Amino acid sequence: MSASPAYISPEQLCIGLYVQLELSWWEHDFAFSNFKIKDEAQIRALRALNLERLRYDPARSDCAPLEPADSPGEAVVEAPPVDPQHQARQERAQKLRHLRSRLAEVDRRFSEASQRIKTLNQTLRSRPEDAVQQAGAIVSEMVETLLGAPGVVLHGITGKAAEDSYFHALNVTVLALLLGRQLGLDSEACHSLGLGALLHDIGKLEVPSKVLLKPEPLTRPEQQLLQMHTDFGLRMGQKLMLDDEVLRIIHEHHEHCDGSGYPRGLREAGIGRLSRLVAITNHFDGLCNPLDPRQALSPHEALVQMFKQQREHFDEVALKAFVRVMGIYPPGSLVQLEDERYALVLGMNPTQALRPTLILYDASVAKHEALIVDLAEDSDLAIARSLRPSQLPLEVLEYLSPRRNLSYHIEPNHARG
Repeated sequence: MSASPAYISPEQLCIGLYVQLELSWWEHDFAFSNFKIKDEAQIRALRALNLERLRYDPARSDCAPLEPADSPGEAVVEAPPVDPQHQARQERAQKLRHLRSRLAEVDRRFSEASQRIKTLNQTLRSRPEDAVQQAGAIVSEMVETLLGAPGVVLHGITGKAAEDSYFHALNVTVLALLLGRQLGLDSEACHSLGLGALLHDIGKLEVPSKVLLKPEPLTRPEQQLLQMHTDFGLRMGQKLMLDDEVLRIIHEHHEHCDGSGYPRGLREAGIGRLSRLVAITNHFDGLCNPLDPRQALSPHEALVQMFKQQREHFDEVALKAFVRVMGIYPPGSLVQLEDERYALVLGMNPTQALRPTLILYDASVAKHEALIVDLAEDSDLAIARSLRPSQLPLEVLEYLSPRRNLSYHIEPNHARG
């Protein structure tokens, strides 16, 4: 059994110490909260956190920490008294700056990934074999990121126009891989899952744009033509010699476990296990990012609708796992607390789905110093309801700056020193 963890000052850090950061995921740039220091870059990054003390585990460390800088013979100069309220405001502002900087970096990575998907979609028409190779490379990187560390984080990020179908493909792929990881799929299965998710709508290349982008309700013939994209996709995938699991996802991602889906009205036992996962993430993204943004549901509303009203459509075990992955209030959700204050969800606590981390709206606090609260650590606060942007006063929306056109991306698993 390990000895009880101890605390040291940042000046005592050295290579070989096993540190345990008592911070939320968005407050530091390391892949894990617990790790052994391996180089000076990590020590610099730890000291840059400006913590008064750090927790470390002597039993899991390779050496003892450095001696404190103050020796017994030195005179100790007392620091001037610090105003607790001023210090708290400074700490909040620093946390928020760090968080926004980190999210901006994730936005940049997502933008790069989405451009790769856009290029892939264009290549599908002219050089489909090259496009499949590109898709395989993208999925391999994502699978490596996901399986490389248990601390991978899901971020809600800024999207562009809803008609950009490559955002949908990327969203469905990210969420499907997270779901597959939650269910314990191995690397090979995750790769097939990711490739199928990324290419699930390739058959829409054969559907006229006037049908795909029509804002009004489709006529019955138009609806039938749109539904044929699963058959078109299967034929394209067969020509490209995709493996059977990927072909099944392309063909079956609109099948429902109760037999109400298309193209063949299959029931649960007849639908591929990977197809059942993509059916969930594809439907979720469609609810959050419909062609008409006015019909968009919040992530929380989408999960509730799928779980309470459409549960029979989906694999029950996979749907429950998806709720665990997303959290009851996924990142990007707008909520109102029981004390009627408004907030924006920043990140979920995997072990406490109802108690995520929030930015609170408070007109008396400057936006750049907004209160950040971890409900897992504050038992006096609780979420009462999820809200759509249209339900919030304009000044609250501008303060919280919710991210439009919900998209998701996974944070790479390497630490930045």
